[in-house]
Amino acid sequence: GREKAPAAICRKVIQVEDGGSIEIWGDGCQTRSFLYIDECIEGTIRLMRSDFEGPVNIGSEEMVTINQLAQMAIDISEKDIKINNIDGQDFIDKYGFPCPLGVRGRNSDNRLYKEKMGWEVSMPLIDGMKKTYEWINKQANG
Repeated sequence: GREKAPAAICRKVIQVEDGGSIEIWGDGCQTRSFLYIDECIEGTIRLMRSDFEGPVNIGSEEMVTINQLAQMAIDISEKDIKINNIDGQDFIDKYGFPCPLGVRGRNSDNRLYKEKMGWEVSMPLIDGMKKTYEWINKQANG
């Protein structure tokens, strides 16, 4: 229950029965880019082995909306599941404040890393989502 968006959405899809729905906070149009852990590790190792010093982004430039991410997980599951977008104002935290929806868009600018390392991520998001879904499914269902 404390995982990042890709794993959390996969878990939601795995737990809901065919014909059900999952809840996504906000309108689902928030954009993000995600990086599969194997590529993050590869990029970090390359950076550590290089002479480069300074801040640099290691990430994917493949942007998706949160609703698109959820639909990917649904498609992988082969279930008929609907996305129910929930207004963040409908959720109140334990202190009585509305739950935040987050920033509208976030992406990684990887130009400096590519220039200095001569490498960039290559795994499409859908491939990482398939691996993540399979792993979460094994954890949830043994």
